[in-house]
Amino acid sequence: MRPSRFIKATAVFAALVTLPLASSGTALADERAAESYVAVGDSYSSGAGAGDYQDSGCKRSNNAYPVLWSNANSPSSFDFTACSGATTDDVVNNQLGPLSGSTSLVSISAGGNDAGFAGVMTTCVLQGESACISAAEEARGYINNTLPGKLDTAYNAISAKAPNAKVVVLGYSRLYELNGSCSVGISEAARAALNKVADELNEVTNKRAADHGFTFGDVRSAFTGHEICSADTWLHSVTFPLGDSYHPTAAGQSGGYLPVFRSAV
Repeated sequence: MRPSRFIKATAVFAALVTLPLASSGTALADERAAESYVAVGDSYSSGAGAGDYQDSGCKRSNNAYPVLWSNANSPSSFDFTACSGATTDDVVNNQLGPLSGSTSLVSISAGGNDAGFAGVMTTCVLQGESACISAAEEARGYINNTLPGKLDTAYNAISAKAPNAKVVVLGYSRLYELNGSCSVGISEAARAALNKVADELNEVTNKRAADHGFTFGDVRSAFTGHEICSADTWLHSVTFPLGDSYHPTAAGQSGGYLPVFRSAV
């Protein structure tokens, strides 16, 4: 083959090879643009603690990671049904209405309210170290023995209603930086016990999510150095109103939850 013909043939071949890649990229962009997103779950998904609430009951915040992701990605539809205080039963019974076969993305955080975490925190703040550690142990027992079945029920319901969706399950941050800057409040042993509850809640949730083919977003690393008692906390301690206590601030939603969710999607 003459050199000129060889060069032309090579150029044609290169053009043909790149066509599928360009088409693939365009298809991916079109698919992302057509994303149908539903955000369900508890207060860590609704954005309690992050302010600028859309409502006073469920505390759905305009600073919550689902809203921030939707604002940045402009999905074709976005339904935000997460609600502060929701258990896994509440998710199944009250939040899955928008799901359908056309739903392509679902996010969820759930399990903390089932384990009675708010009650544990109240015990820790009001009743001292011994009662706190006992309440934390009771919560851990529930997390390991009862919660897996509750999560299975919720995840099965999501899969049944949105069989084509990618489901991202978000976990929970540890609450305290141990040996941190706090000079008052609950004891260091109580803080360690609460962090252990958060760790086991994440481990159980991760396992159940994986067994359902869902993606787990672990936020603990993102919040490291930003827990209560750190120099730059992204979590409330005790607040008034009390409903915001021990929840991520707006910075925790944007700096902690949003990047983890974005990378999981």
